[in-house]
Amino acid sequence: MPVNTHDGDAVRPPFNAAAARRLREALGMTHAHVAYGIWAAYGIRLEPATVASWELGEGAPTETELTALAGALWCAPAELLGAPRTLREFRLALGLAPADLALRIGMDQAAYERLEAGGRWTGTDRQAATLAAELRLPLPALIRFTGQQDRLVELLTSAATTRWQGYVRPVGKLAPLPKERLQQALQELHEEYHARMTASLSWTGGDAAGEAGRAGREFLDDIAAEFWRRVGEAAP
Repeated sequence: MPVNTHDGDAVRPPFNAAAARRLREALGMTHAHVAYGIWAAYGIRLEPATVASWELGEGAPTETELTALAGALWCAPAELLGAPRTLREFRLALGLAPADLALRIGMDQAAYERLEAGGRWTGTDRQAATLAAELRLPLPALIRFTGQQDRLVELLTSAATTRWQGYVRPVGKLAPLPKERLQQALQELHEEYHARMTASLSWTGGDAAGEAGRAGREFLDDIAAEFWRRVGEAAP
């Protein structure tokens, strides 16, 4: 039975329009060829003009349409996506259905879909490790998706503002990185925070204490990104 997924309310994944055009042209296909390929293989009826509008950035395919488009263009869905940011986008980049991924990580499908919709992580450490392996998640993304970001920020804030040495182990439990790299990063965060506070307090005009407080807050507001940068991990 043909399926029409042309639904204005459907959630649209990030779409790389230039890549779609480049891949189609490399195959020597027209928009009509692509639309027919999607219809023949996936039963999704689209007009050639719809495919053209995607390439012009005037619209974007739904998740189902993107998977079908990748099949018609003989590429992986990841090649048609921008850099993944959400759990759903990491899954879609690998062409996995929610049911398949839930089965692989040993999680109820409904529980996984709630997580993908922004729900709270309720899985085990083993399931988290499997999720990271299956979706090839960078460490910052895994910590964010499993609800540990706030705890990490709390620990990093304490390390920067008090004695950093006491936070190497608890930070390492959340972010299992080499101890030497963690020590260096926490020491640098501590030194940077206090250097900013000192520089602001030495300011001779106006409210020096207030200026120092603002400088400190600005640094702490971005401390997780600073930490990932210093340990060499890219935060999505």
